[in-house]
Amino acid sequence: MQTLLRLSRPLLCIARSLPRVAFARSAKLSTASVAASSVNQEEIQFFSRLSSQWWDESGEFGLLHKMNPVRVQFVKNKIFETVHDDGFEEIAEREKNGKILDGLDVLDVGCGGGLLSESLARLGANTLGVDASASNITIASLHAAQDPALCRTSALGNVPLQYRNAAAEELVEEPKRFDVVCSMEVIEHVDNPAAFLRSCAELVKVSYELNSPGGHLFLSTVSRTPLAYFLTILAAEKLLQLVEPGTHTFSKYVKPAELIEFFQKPLGAAGRPWISHVYDGMPVRQEAEVRGMAYLPWKGAWTLAPRGAFGSTECNYLFWVRKPLSSRV
Repeated sequence: MQTLLRLSRPLLCIARSLPRVAFARSAKLSTASVAASSVNQEEIQFFSRLSSQWWDESGEFGLLHKMNPVRVQFVKNKIFETVHDDGFEEIAEREKNGKILDGLDVLDVGCGGGLLSESLARLGANTLGVDASASNITIASLHAAQDPALCRTSALGNVPLQYRNAAAEELVEEPKRFDVVCSMEVIEHVDNPAAFLRSCAELVKVSYELNSPGGHLFLSTVSRTPLAYFLTILAAEKLLQLVEPGTHTFSKYVKPAELIEFFQKPLGAAGRPWISHVYDGMPVRQEAEVRGMAYLPWKGAWTLAPRGAFGSTECNYLFWVRKPLSSRV
């Protein structure tokens, strides 16, 4: 970690020369109801043009391929922790057979080509991947069709993995709710991030069981900091050209503190805050968690930073929050 901090100091010096007003700009997350759609058509068209490259591990989405195991491990770890905390003994059997998500209904919002969706389905989840880009859904469906295990109907009539060309707001109008909702590397590409978060939160199942919280919401995104600008835009897009120029919009990045603040407020007139206890700016482990991710070029892999590691959420990070008991969004 000390090595990483030493390396980051010159980057921060460069970033200080950039316009300060840009770094102060807020993502303006508000729990107030927003009627407008969160779908940005320019973003959809941008990623639709790149859709054929989703499963090329050395191409445009190569860094996401390398990031995916870290995202999946974070989901597995949090589900394991919470089921253990809830006192359900069947978690040991789930872990033994490698199906930690066995029987859970999981939604992957903004699934792209299906990198995360396929991984979740292989962990036993009944997975639905949705994306506002029809091209992305076509690629995801074609790739999944190559694995019969992902298309086989179970004795209960469930298919492990299905895809739909739809936005989160469309699903809110339907009765189906999910044990786990994931939206990875998406919020920084939408309009009206507050409306998008409200839709994702609404799609998480409510629990009416005694002393049992509801379902889970997992996000991953990029913090709005000088270091994040340098690494994700100046370096990755402009200097090294690891990703297509224009992939990221700095003003849309969301700081972890903004997500925490969003979920500290009641969601809707009859709702409750999802985060009720915060110490030194961070929520308690049972309600929410923020974990940084860092790419280690000398290993060619991403790593999940330890809990509370200094400076670890200055760029890419994961966020988990759980719906409270009988909360109605």
